[in-house]
Formats: sequence, structure tokens, C-alpha cells
Amino acid sequence: MGERLALPKKTLFFYSLADLPVTMALFPVIVFVPQFYTTELAVPMFIAANIMLAVRISDVITDPFFGYITDKYPTPWGRRRFWIALSAPVMMLAVYQLFFPPEGAGAWHMALWYFLLSISTTMMIIPYYAWGAELSPDYNERSRITGARAMMGVVGNLCAQLGPAAALFFFAFGGSSAVLQVVGTTMLILMPICVFLTVTQVKEPTAYVNSGTPIMEGLKLMVANKPFLRLILAFMVSSTALAVTTPLYLFFITFVLGAQEQAIYMLTFFYLSNLAGVPFWVWLSSKIGKHRAYVGCFLLIGLAHPFYLFLGWGDFWYMLPITIVTGFAAGGFNALPNSMKADVIDLDTLRSGENRAAVFFATYSFTWKLAASVGSSLGLYGLWIIGFEPSEPETITMMNLWWLKFLFSMFPTIFYLASCAIIWNYPITEERQAEIRRDLEAENKMLGTRA
Repeated sequence: MGERLALPKKTLFFYSLADLPVTMALFPVIVFVPQFYTTELAVPMFIAANIMLAVRISDVITDPFFGYITDKYPTPWGRRRFWIALSAPVMMLAVYQLFFPPEGAGAWHMALWYFLLSISTTMMIIPYYAWGAELSPDYNERSRITGARAMMGVVGNLCAQLGPAAALFFFAFGGSSAVLQVVGTTMLILMPICVFLTVTQVKEPTAYVNSGTPIMEGLKLMVANKPFLRLILAFMVSSTALAVTTPLYLFFITFVLGAQEQAIYMLTFFYLSNLAGVPFWVWLSSKIGKHRAYVGCFLLIGLAHPFYLFLGWGDFWYMLPITIVTGFAAGGFNALPNSMKADVIDLDTLRSGENRAAVFFATYSFTWKLAASVGSSLGLYGLWIIGFEPSEPETITMMNLWWLKFLFSMFPTIFYLASCAIIWNYPITEERQAEIRRDLEAENKMLGTRA
């Protein structure tokens, strides 16, 4: 199997640092922005759901475009770092406008800046994740890289909870608008610092074959990559499950438990357990394989979620043990599939003769954002169908609340258990990945000899 090549901890830290402000900003966009715009700015639920879905449909064009150009057209500053640096100020502008809307802002304001935030996130995430896949060829080291990045992302989410939690605890400053103000200000400060350190302190690999494969031919190669199709399907189904619950969370806390201002405390517990879960799932993947550990994540969260159905008014702290279990299970949702993606890209490189990491991560990015939007829209459409209108709380009935509990607790479990079945017999094990790497090294040696 050969000696494992471990990256220095300093490299892992600086590489993962850029994920902190990104995740800090994106979590409130999914959780608090829908509730804020539909409740405090009176954007109709149906229109808010359509905005989120329309932005994701646009990713059909933007994600493959950025994946293709970052693979095909390197800059003097590398294939990845240039785009990460360029996207940062655009993302900061979009967050400022979305989190600090002017007086009279409504659906059009939400749509414009939600779309620009999506574009800037694409510019950031695709080259950033592709860069991570290129930092090491080792099966388990890749889990270490994605695990470090996932933990930094959880720290970002924790910062997004702890700041508003402190504001609520010490200054009685709470609610969705308070969360957006506190998180938005913190993100605008941290983003330039973190991105600067990442792009200046981590070197890009230079040993790659630039992509020359036409887009349609490249898509055919992807379709022929069966492990890729299985992984992306499981990723999409499970991401949809997580996305269904995300926008419903605040409605669940507010209208089922009656504890809107305390919601930030529960989110803090979720991400603390999430942080604790990441190293466990990375460790477990080195013992039983990445895909088996991934199945474990799905089983644990899928079996825990139905217990939310038994909660009611005043049961805020009874929610804590369920939240800890689901947060711990979700700790593997970033580290494991992102590490598995790097193995899938190796297989494509062997077949195509090119490094097309950004194109693959563009596909994953589109899949994730589509799943996030479809899941979020399903949750919001569900509320619209049952006649749940948060801006008119006096119209909410007991039946409305029961369906809200069902959508939040039971509906996602179906998706999680389906993901188990999809990924169960995933073919790229540690042994198979080692064979692929040996074939790649042999092919590179042959090309070097011919040159």
C-alpha cells in the first residue's frame, strides 16, 4: 500500500480556513433568511419558495461554466486561488445586501441578492473544493483534508450561533433580524482575513494535465463513471433530506415549541455535537471504509429524526438529546462524501488522461445546491399547501402544527434510509483506490518516458 503521505497540520489549517466565513454566511441564508423575509418583510411563502428554486435552476448553467473554465484556463496565479480571491468581495456585497435590506425591500430585493450570492458561492466553492482534492493522492489522507475543512465549516456555523446567542443572553437582542445583523457583520470582517491567509499560505499543486476535453464528451465520461453516479445520487437524496428540515427548523421552534428566541441555543448544541462527530466519522472511515461509515451517518440520523414528532409546546429542552444525536450523525456529511469525490476523480483521470477536478466539483456543487433548494422549497411548499401563514399566526390551527411536525420529523427519514440503500455497495474501497493510483502512476511514468 505504500507509506501514507501526511500533510502538515499548518497546511490543513490554512487550507480549511476559507471555509469558516463561507459556512458562517450560508447557514443563516438557509435557516433565517426565508423566515425573515416571509415574516418580517411579508414576502409570500409561495414566492419565497419560487425564488429559491429559480436561483437553483440557474445553477444548471453557472456551475458547469465555472467548473469548465477553472480546469481549462489556468491563470498566472494558478487554477484555483485566483477564483477564490475574486469571489470573496462579490460574496461580501451579496451578504451585506441580503442580511441588511433597506426599508421597503421585498421579493425583488431577495431574488437579486440571493442570485448574486449563489453566483459568488459557485466561484468560491468549486475551485476551493477541487483544490482540496488535489492536495493528496492518499485514500485516508483525503478524509483528513476534508475532515479538517468540515471541522472549520462547523466552527463557522458555531460562530454563526454563538454571536447571536451572546447578543440574546447579554443584551436581550434576539430574533431573525438580530441573527442576520450579528452574523453578517462578523462574516464581513472575517472573510477577507481568512481568504487572504488561505490563498497566500497554501501552494497549489502544479503537476496536472490541463483539461482539453469538450464539455459534451466530458459529460459522457461522467455518465460512464458508475461510482460517480451512485455517490452523487446518495449525496443528492441525503442533502434533500437535510434541506427539508433546515428552513422548517425556525418555524418548528417558534410555533410548535414556543421558543423562537431560544432557537439559537439549540443550534449551538447541534453544531457542537456536529464538531465532535467529524473526527469520529473520519476515524471510523479508516477502519471500515468511507462508504460504510457514510451509511452509519444515514442510519443514525434517519432513526433519530422521528422522535421530533413527539415534541410539543414548552418541550424545548426535551429536544436537546435528539439534536445532539442528529448533529453528531451529520458530522460525517461533509468529510466523507467530499473525500469519496476525490477518489471518483482519480478514476476519471485514469480514463480521460486529464485532471478535471473542478468540473466534477461543479457537478457536485450544482447537485448540492439543487438538493438544498428542492428540499427547502419542498418544506416551504408543504407549509403553503397546508395553509400555514407565519405572518398571520392567529390563523394557524392544530392541524397546521401537526403537519409542520410531520414535515420536519418524518419526511426526511425516508430520504436518509433511501441513501443507505444507494451507497451500501459503493465499489471504490481503499484497495480499489490504491489500484487506481498505481495505474495512474504507471501511466504518468510512461508519458514521462515518451516525452
